[in-house]
Amino acid sequence: MVRAFLLLIFATAAMANAAGKIVYAGSAWAAIDRGGSCEALSRSVRIAAKGKVQAQAGFTFSADRQHWGEFHAQLRRMPRPGAAVMLRIDNRPFLLAAQGNQAWSDGPLQEQAIIAALRNATSMSVESRDGAGQRFVDPYSLDDAATAIDAAAAACAGKMQRR
Repeated sequence: MVRAFLLLIFATAAMANAAGKIVYAGSAWAAIDRGGSCEALSRSVRIAAKGKVQAQAGFTFSADRQHWGEFHAQLRRMPRPGAAVMLRIDNRPFLLAAQGNQAWSDGPLQEQAIIAALRNATSMSVESRDGAGQRFVDPYSLDDAATAIDAAAAACAGKMQRR
């Protein structure tokens, strides 16, 4: 099961950007170096059916520090217009900015709080309501999440230009 999950992570990384270099691969999270940016990525533990959108989440770090720990998620369903998209780490909620089935953190302070909360957490999910008003939840494993985040940040920190 773990091997299949790792293969899914690698396939996601390869599809997202074939030029990416795997910096770290854990049981549920991976760190990818994409040149100008680095990401810690995971797929939802709820595997999408063939032809359906696979929920994914991660953190982006860029060498220019435009993005430093920005949380982002692709939801498996399209939220209804105006619906809140919430990231939950254990029972702590974080309201995300959203457009279509994409959601992301709302600035550096929230990003720092999300990463801090994740370090000692046991659960993470992204949730919203679809066009029919049905609540949907994309759950994630946190196994190796902190290590993947640290590896992605370190990979991009080494690329920063000194001012």
